Amino acid sequence: MLGKVLILSASAGAGHLRAAQAVERAMTEMNAVAEVRHIDVLQYTNKLFRTLYSKAYIELAIKAPGTLGWLYDKLDKPWENERRRLALDKLNARSLIKMLRDYQPDFVVCTHFLPAEIISWLKAKERLDAKQAIVVTDFDAHAMWLCHHYEQYFVALDETRVYLERLGIAPHKISTTGIPIDPVFSRPKDKREMRDKHHLQQDVLTILVSAGGFGVGPVGEILKAMMHLKNAVQIVAICGRNEELRLEVEKIAAALPKDAHLKVKPIGYTTEIDEYMAAADILLGKPGGLTTSEALAMGLVFIIINPIPGQEERNSDHLLEAGAAIRCNTLPVLSYKIDKLLGDKTRFAAMRDRALQMARPRAAFDIVEKLLELSRV
Repeated sequence: MLGKVLILSASAGAGHLRAAQAVERAMTEMNAVAEVRHIDVLQYTNKLFRTLYSKAYIELAIKAPGTLGWLYDKLDKPWENERRRLALDKLNARSLIKMLRDYQPDFVVCTHFLPAEIISWLKAKERLDAKQAIVVTDFDAHAMWLCHHYEQYFVALDETRVYLERLGIAPHKISTTGIPIDPVFSRPKDKREMRDKHHLQQDVLTILVSAGGFGVGPVGEILKAMMHLKNAVQIVAICGRNEELRLEVEKIAAALPKDAHLKVKPIGYTTEIDEYMAAADILLGKPGGLTTSEALAMGLVFIIINPIPGQEERNSDHLLEAGAAIRCNTLPVLSYKIDKLLGDKTRFAAMRDRALQMARPRAAFDIVEKLLELSRV
């Protein structure tokens, strides 16, 4: 059994938090830990630093995605600028460093790069005697994930494992597990039962439109672009915590003629996303690491809409290369692309099979199994 475990994430986007929660739940279900705490490390930083890391990220994603992509590429220089970055992080995370030294965990699991490099520094200075595991939450490993003192990296793809090996990380310290998602995604669900439960039509193709936990993205414009679909489709629009967006989608749904072949069901923030995915056939949205991993676990074909330059672009590349997705960059042709896909049943079935081949629904459990192995060394 693992002893005292700290799982450290950061609320810069929802994915890092969800990955941490997934690992925590897997530990609990496996009865693998004596004590576990999940902490958002930004709560242990000063207010300005916290704002830059969380709110600024979301603002850039909405208003200046090109800038976000430029920063992503500019900073993706392995082993460069790490001293300056660490100095800045140490200056702004003194409370986090104090908490780590006071708590003295046996194991630290990081689902964000900020705490990973601080713990690496503490280990190097022999100021923290804890084993560190780093869980990369996108399909590629950005340079900011790299540090020198750790016991294990967990990555999504073998390609990412090979990349880290080429950068000098020992092969036995890298595990290809997939990105950890909530254990509920590893449990089979009947599509018809889920459609009944959520009041969806049984024999109509179902598209899940996701705006993520924060409700970010042009969902209203996407729905309007799908008004030109020739195929009968029902759309479940997940609006997250964005109440304004949910009300906008409700108006769009109410304005549809009763005999329209397109039906729209708006959903606010939900903890039942696994059930909505089980009820769906297609996920339409942005390919964040966690959302993508959840969709693959449910065998959903992915339609990628304007991925944010940077990590979403790279996630998109992997999905397209595997044949599990199509991409639409201009909304006026969205209906055309969907109708074309639905008209080729062989291709659609093959894409679903490829999604399931990429899926790692038990990633969180596999990570915990490896941690247990490391605890015995």
